[in-house]
Amino acid sequence: MSSSAASISSAPVAPALAGSSLPLGIGLAGLAVAAAGFFVDGPQAAAAGWLTAIVFWVGIAVGMLFLIMLGYIFDAGWSVVLRRQVEHVVSVFQWLAILFLPLLLLSWFYQPDLLWRWMNPDFDFASVGGHGTVATDILYAKKSGFLSMSGFTLRAVAYFGIWIGLAALFRRNSFSQDADGDPKWTLSSRKWAAAGLALTAVTSTFAAIDWVKSLEYHWFSTMYGVWYFSHGMRGALSVLALIAIIGLARGTFTGVVNRTHLYDVGKLMLAFTVFWAYITFSQYFLIWNANIPEETFWYNLREAGQWKWVGMVILFGHFLLPFLVLLSYKVKVVPKALAAIAIWILGTSLLDVCYNVLPFRKDALGEPLPFLNLQLVWTLAAVVGMGGICVWSYLRSFPTAKLIPIRDPRIQESLSHRE
Repeated sequence: MSSSAASISSAPVAPALAGSSLPLGIGLAGLAVAAAGFFVDGPQAAAAGWLTAIVFWVGIAVGMLFLIMLGYIFDAGWSVVLRRQVEHVVSVFQWLAILFLPLLLLSWFYQPDLLWRWMNPDFDFASVGGHGTVATDILYAKKSGFLSMSGFTLRAVAYFGIWIGLAALFRRNSFSQDADGDPKWTLSSRKWAAAGLALTAVTSTFAAIDWVKSLEYHWFSTMYGVWYFSHGMRGALSVLALIAIIGLARGTFTGVVNRTHLYDVGKLMLAFTVFWAYITFSQYFLIWNANIPEETFWYNLREAGQWKWVGMVILFGHFLLPFLVLLSYKVKVVPKALAAIAIWILGTSLLDVCYNVLPFRKDALGEPLPFLNLQLVWTLAAVVGMGGICVWSYLRSFPTAKLIPIRDPRIQESLSHRE
């Protein structure tokens, strides 16, 4: 074992980033402002902002879960010193489940069609520029076996149950290995990672369909679950880069994380930037090429008014700019440069989620409400609020284990990882 690992092994559990109640205070304040939108701007505006924040942060948390499992499946040595921070992040699933609960309660007990119109068979599309009701809609009739409130609720419980269970299992195995060094914990994690990848892929795909795609249930897309996966991975890698950079700046990761680790994270950020572009372009091209009204209307709504310019910002800001910047070796190894592009990616990722969620709100002519309106205040407040809860959850978990997995079989390889 190297001197760095030995010193961490003999030291108490690392407290350097723990104990701050500020993120919790910010989180609760943000959520309070977001909830105030219910009374100021109407329940639908507040609920839409809340849903946007849930989709954004759950995607990143699921991306972190994927990072843990992919590390075990590929037996990756370089990432072991960073894995502990990912394990702390995935402690957030239980809190995200609680934060999702208000949307279920509003749908069940307040207004079924507040977000998902198919939940109310009597919803009249005339109010949003259409005609007929959900009950008389042939597309709803064909999808009604899947689109039911009870099924939606049970699936949401299953999603969070699986994510919470997998996160707890990987955390238990990793933390237990710190104590006894038994290789059985790594072997157990590898086995569960094989099953967990499939479970997480399926649950995240269905969550994206349930929570976002079914907002406009007439729409068809076979690429949607993969879009959500790419969003989560880009967000997770950006957050991981920021955690590593902040830890280095504070001296917490000195002698543990080096610039080669940052370089590898940066390479993955570039890879998933290209992957996101491939998935997003493929979805657009297939729908454009088929030219079927049941599919093209989704883009038609987003290629007019302010949403057209939002789409342009996503195209150039979420793909082209990060792609060109991350091609540079220097950007991937200079902490300030990597932090800047990570923050940029998180910002444009949020814009991408807004682009997918918010245009379902329409005026009497069937046109999406503009991007720049009061709705954005509640959305940003919810994102900041839930982000505060996520940071608090990470800091709450941080002092419960060693800084790195000190007895992982590949910890020495990770500590000495160099280009």
